Amino acid sequence: MAGVENIINEILQEAQGQADEIISQAQAKAQEIKTAAEKEGGKISAKYAARADRDVKEAASRTQSQIGLRRRQAVLAAKQEIISRVIEKAYEKLSAQDDASYFDMILGLLGGVVQPQEGLISFSEKDLGRLPSGFEDKLKKAAKAAGGKLKVSDKPADIESGFVLSYGGIDENCSFKSLFDANLNRLQDEVHKALW
Repeated sequence: MAGVENIINEILQEAQGQADEIISQAQAKAQEIKTAAEKEGGKISAKYAARADRDVKEAASRTQSQIGLRRRQAVLAAKQEIISRVIEKAYEKLSAQDDASYFDMILGLLGGVVQPQEGLISFSEKDLGRLPSGFEDKLKKAAKAAGGKLKVSDKPADIESGFVLSYGGIDENCSFKSLFDANLNRLQDEVHKALW
């Protein structure tokens, strides 16, 4: 997480640099206003001097407010980037599991979506080539437990990982990408809770 802290520190340093520059400009502007007021000192009453000071304070307050807003926006953007990277790494790790773990997970996912009817299950070309022996029997057993039948399609699905179920011409995309996309908001919330 040192990389994350470095990114956040860089963003905060950049925001602080911008803030210092804005404050310096505001102070220079305030000094200009004050100098002009002093030049006309005989003509300008104490009321106008107080007004100049109030304007300076208001400008400084607005500047501080802008700095705070920019800092919060920078931190939020950094957090969003970190959350996106964590989710992407999780997706990559899920897809890169060893065959035994991967196909056990496929069976677990199937249990939640299999229907009590006859259907077809399609895998990616990569997954079709590495189906463990006896896996099709496990699929059939899982389908039968739900009151249905499943056959493995010989044609690869256009997915990277996971599977696609087809029942009566209706496809249910259970690819990891589709599942991650469908649950993106929940995943982002969970990652946010875990990190902050």
